[in-house]
Amino acid sequence: MKVVSVNKLKFKKNLSMIEQYLIKDFLFQWIGRPTEGLDEILPLDYTEDVFAKMEAKQETSFLINADEYFRYATITEDEQFIIGVLNWKKELQHRIISLDVVC
Repeated sequence: MKVVSVNKLKFKKNLSMIEQYLIKDFLFQWIGRPTEGLDEILPLDYTEDVFAKMEAKQETSFLINADEYFRYATITEDEQFIIGVLNWKKELQHRIISLDVVC
């Protein structure tokens, strides 16, 4: 996963239902197609605060790379899948992810 500066990303202001489904499907594959389903392991809510995203519910703590917590996923204007994570310093970082990492 490549870490990118937030000022280099153009986030969408809203996501269609199809884009929301694509994000959920992408995350399902990215975390290894759990038998419990994505909604049981990583429940998401659609929000449009500053930009549109599928955000982890407040009570959810999904650990990535042993020291980062998943916060949200979105799609940029350039059709890149982006995840927002909190690192061990509680700093928000953005990462470009692709299915190449998964497969």
